Amino acid sequence: MAKRNNLLIFTLTLGAFGIINTEMGVIGILPYIADHFHISVSKAGLLVSLFALTVTISGPTMPLLFSGINRKKAMLFVLGVFVLANIVSIFTTNFAIAIIARVIPAIFHPIYFSAAFTMAANSVSKEEAPKAVSKVFIGVSAGMVLGVPIASFLASTVSFQISMAFFAIVNAIVFIATLVLFPSMPVKERLSYGTQLSVLKKSITWLSIVAVILLNSAVFGVYSYLAEYLKTVTNISGKSISLMLVIFGGASIIGNIVAGKLLTKNAIKLVVSFPFALGAVYIILFLLGKFTLPMAIITLVWGILAGIGTNINQYWITSAAPGAPDFANGLFLSSVNLGTTIGTAVGGLFISEMGTQYVMLVGLLSLILSVVFILLRNYMHSPIRQFSR
Repeated sequence: MAKRNNLLIFTLTLGAFGIINTEMGVIGILPYIADHFHISVSKAGLLVSLFALTVTISGPTMPLLFSGINRKKAMLFVLGVFVLANIVSIFTTNFAIAIIARVIPAIFHPIYFSAAFTMAANSVSKEEAPKAVSKVFIGVSAGMVLGVPIASFLASTVSFQISMAFFAIVNAIVFIATLVLFPSMPVKERLSYGTQLSVLKKSITWLSIVAVILLNSAVFGVYSYLAEYLKTVTNISGKSISLMLVIFGGASIIGNIVAGKLLTKNAIKLVVSFPFALGAVYIILFLLGKFTLPMAIITLVWGILAGIGTNINQYWITSAAPGAPDFANGLFLSSVNLGTTIGTAVGGLFISEMGTQYVMLVGLLSLILSVVFILLRNYMHSPIRQFSR
């Protein structure tokens, strides 16, 4: 049984890698896409921003619509859509079709992740669930870390189409593995849409959503400009910047593993201490960001915290709505994407108004506000308070 569970979780991790690869890998090949379609790099960037925006919108709705469908069939459907969309991207010469081939899989993206997190959590005991979910997040981090450099390398050495073929092949492998290795997974107790939507009536759900939007804004509002920061403030070469980004990504994988263990031990303590730890990193970054060696050490610590943060976000929302896990995972995906969008926009504003060094302010402001909502949820929904009512 344990062996089968490990195989199931490994396949889910590989699936997460394949889908995030498709989403994030495009970042590494935007100049090649711009050349291929004869457009500006900023216009090519629509392939990234429209994908994220679509996931934000479809996050709560699609898992809800698919909540009664056999999970194996739903996942195969999503993976099939990703494979076909990547194949279309290889052969199209029309940028409008390329955008459509990005937006359509993004609509179904939350269905896969929602099912993957729920299945991973259900494959073990309730106490061990955060550990199982953290393993799926390793695939997410690996997709972000490896997807960008692999896609960039393939595009620069062969062609942009080969990068898209790489995305298609990874998703096709996961499709076959899911088809062969997964048992049929019909939904035994289908929750009505009303039951699932009723979690939105609870204050704990909204306090958790706002906290997660702010936490993700704190991480990605700054991380989105890390390359720019390293270039203009730390003043290091392109190769060194690439190395720093790999350090950050590798550290976030370590963070995923650590988070699974810490959430299992004492989740509330971890969530409350997280904004203070990340805030300290940002203050040190602001003071010592000009120096290469301290910057490398900070990037390592920051990456570990970013990995922990992703797990915290998923736990914080799903623990607020344990009765509707698929819908809760959809809300989590929407919240983190919205947080990334807001954080990146505000971070860009600080940079244009004050300079690159001051991008830290979006992180610190988001963290201060997140503490308010975390403590508010803990105060209003602590077990002792609940018991005394």
